[in-house]
Amino acid sequence: MHEKTSEENRAALFQEHRPLLLSVAHRMLGSTAEAEDAVQETWLRLARTTERIDNPAGWLTTVTGRICLDLLRSRTARREDPADRPGTEPADPDPGPEHRALTADAVSTALLVVLDALTPAERLAFVLHDVFAVPFDDIAPLLERTPAATRQLASRARRRLRGTPAPATTATATGHHDTVVQAFLTAARGGDLTGLLTVLDPQVTARGDVFARLHGVPALARGAGTVAAQAVTFSRLAHGARPVRVDGRPGFLSLSDHRPTAVLLFTVTDGRITAIDIHYDPDLLTALS
Repeated sequence: MHEKTSEENRAALFQEHRPLLLSVAHRMLGSTAEAEDAVQETWLRLARTTERIDNPAGWLTTVTGRICLDLLRSRTARREDPADRPGTEPADPDPGPEHRALTADAVSTALLVVLDALTPAERLAFVLHDVFAVPFDDIAPLLERTPAATRQLASRARRRLRGTPAPATTATATGHHDTVVQAFLTAARGGDLTGLLTVLDPQVTARGDVFARLHGVPALARGAGTVAAQAVTFSRLAHGARPVRVDGRPGFLSLSDHRPTAVLLFTVTDGRITAIDIHYDPDLLTALS
């Protein structure tokens, strides 16, 4: 961002990077509502800043990380054990692109499992570096530590993440979740609005990724009525669909001429669908195919 930038350009810049910021905030906070609040605060800071920004993605990601760090610190009274400070333990080798790709796929589930096992500083260092490839030199000032100490934080978080088992999911619960998703699929295929409302939680949310929006899928739909109407509108996705499971979440893969076109992933709580994520990401579709 050079010289003076109009409010319209700032808004366009923010909207361009908003999916990335939501992803950062959700992985940091584990809460959709808190993630949205953090990203909104990032927008307010962008609107107020008068500094020159040469790297908008880096600036916005860093600001979002700082906001999330403050929220995590205010959420818990946990203090880092001084004896557990970085500096005396060997660091893991710096993870490469393959590790980051695997981490990005798994972190939504795995990192939330170990939320209470990581300090806010460890979480920030791990998420920004391992998932979003932010350099330690840029993360260190947020934590008021040296890059070497920040690297150690990410290293320790990495080891804790590897050593924490995923929550157990019983076969009965898994089968029940699949049944709920199948009921949604059947209702969507038939345009059965009443059937959809039966399996949707009243506060259900449906989110489309960046690629889904190019196909007319809204970024966010909230409430059973709105989501059910959207499902009827996009009922074509349910035809020729096949069941899939991604990171433990049930869903279905939409096919056209035997080629994957979209994947819908579901969160089921107490027998009802509470969240739907709609992905048109070509890399994800290629992996699932």
